[in-house]
Amino acid sequence: MSLVRQFLDMPNDSKQKTFIVALLLCLVCSVAVSAAAVALKPVQDTNKLLDKKRNILQIAGLEQPGKSVEEAFQQVEAKVVDLQTGDYVDGVNADTFDARAASVDPKQNVVLTKEQDIASIKRRAKYATVYLVKDAQGKVEKLILPIHGYGLWSTLYGFLALKGDANTVVGMGFYEHAETPGLGGEVDNPAWKDLWKDKQVFNANGEVALRVMKGAAPAGDPKAVHEIDALSGATLTSRGVDNLVHFWMGENGFAPYLQKFRTNPQGGGV
Repeated sequence: MSLVRQFLDMPNDSKQKTFIVALLLCLVCSVAVSAAAVALKPVQDTNKLLDKKRNILQIAGLEQPGKSVEEAFQQVEAKVVDLQTGDYVDGVNADTFDARAASVDPKQNVVLTKEQDIASIKRRAKYATVYLVKDAQGKVEKLILPIHGYGLWSTLYGFLALKGDANTVVGMGFYEHAETPGLGGEVDNPAWKDLWKDKQVFNANGEVALRVMKGAAPAGDPKAVHEIDALSGATLTSRGVDNLVHFWMGENGFAPYLQKFRTNPQGGGV
């Protein structure tokens, strides 16, 4: 009580009293903010997962008028894949597995060499979550793969959706990036994303042939099925998208899984 009395007896305009009041106010605010962050974390996590599901549905063309995200997402089955072997992984919850967090964990990641790292991500998680859309008979109609890589200013995170042949593009889009609005930010332009539909990822030899490039072949040209026009005025972002697609469709990405999937579409990477 003596300390409280000494504080109260201080002149209101004293530097010492002003400092103590400011310090107490900061402490109270810090406690309040920390408590709010802890209390709201479950809500934030739920909203983050809901937004992820919404993006998957949009990119794969699975949104259904009149249905909520959760209702529409019931047709999607998530599985965790070992990227090295291409096999599905048992014992890992696909709903909670966080590949981004795993990519910075030495026990769960693979450090890429300079030659391997064409997407400029430095390291990738050993596992990845893939999303399967099946028809009433259990046949896989669509396959949705997470992709990411560096553009001009940021890492772009998104999904590439393929038809059940594991080759024909259904849709592509990014849900997170910090590219320049009006330039690299045009990766969000619906007109540009439409250019990806029905393109072929692999050529007849099984090589990654999908390219983002200036002067893409016009419709009717045999090359057109593999080429997408680069973004105008955004050369480095376009190059980054081209690189990340080649990485994730290649041997250090989903190629081992896709090879097994084509052999056994019903069982996929089992």
